[in-house]
Amino acid sequence: MWELVKAGGWPMVPLLLLGVLALAIVLERFWSLRRNEVLPPGLGQDVRNWAARGKLDPAHLATLRANSPLGALLAAALDARNRPRDQIRERIEDTGRFIVHRMERFLNALGTIASAGPLLGLLGTVVGMIQMFLGILDHGVGDVNQLAGGIGKALVCTATGMIVAIPALMFHRYFKGRINGYVIEMEQEASALLDALDGRPGVMATPPRPAAPAAANPGSAAPAKA
Repeated sequence: MWELVKAGGWPMVPLLLLGVLALAIVLERFWSLRRNEVLPPGLGQDVRNWAARGKLDPAHLATLRANSPLGALLAAALDARNRPRDQIRERIEDTGRFIVHRMERFLNALGTIASAGPLLGLLGTVVGMIQMFLGILDHGVGDVNQLAGGIGKALVCTATGMIVAIPALMFHRYFKGRINGYVIEMEQEASALLDALDGRPGVMATPPRPAAPAAANPGSAAPAKA
C-alpha cells in the first residue's frame, strides 16, 4: 500500500487528506442528523398540548427552541402566535430556511470533494505520465515491462481520486434526501400547530371573510303595480 502511495507522487497527499475529511464529514452528519435529534418523537403533540393549556411562558419557549430543529421551528410559530396566520407562516418559513441551512452544514464541502477528487486524481496521473515520458526522452525506452509498470503506477492517482469521490457523492445525495424528508415532516408539524392555535381562545387568527348579504324575504317585497 505504501509503495502505491509513493508511486502516485505528491498528488496523493491532497487526495488522502480529502478522503480523511470526507470520512469525518460523513460521520459527523450521521451523528447530527439522527432522527431523534431532529424530530424528537411526540414533541409536536406536546407543544400542541402546551398551546391548548396556555403554557407558553418564555421559559417553555426557550427550552423548546434549544431542544431540536423541530423545536426551534415550533417555538418560532409560538413567538408570533398573536399575529394573523399568514404572518405566523412567514415566520415559520424564515426560521425554516435557517434550520435547513444549519442541517446542510458541511454538505457543500462534501460535494466539492466529490467533484474535485477525480480531477485531482487525473492531475496526478498526467503529472506521472509526463515525468515518465521525459525519462524515456532522456534514457530511451529500455525495458518494456518497466514502462508498463510506470504507466500502472501513474494511474494510481486516478483510481484513488475515484475511490474518494464516489462515496462522497453517494453520501452527499443521501444526506440531501434525508434532510428533504425531515423538512416535509417539520412542515406537517408546523401546520398542525397552526390549526391548534387557530382553535385556541385568545389567539388572533386570520379574520373571517364577511358573509354575503342575505336574500330579501319574498314576502316582504313591495307588491307589483297593477
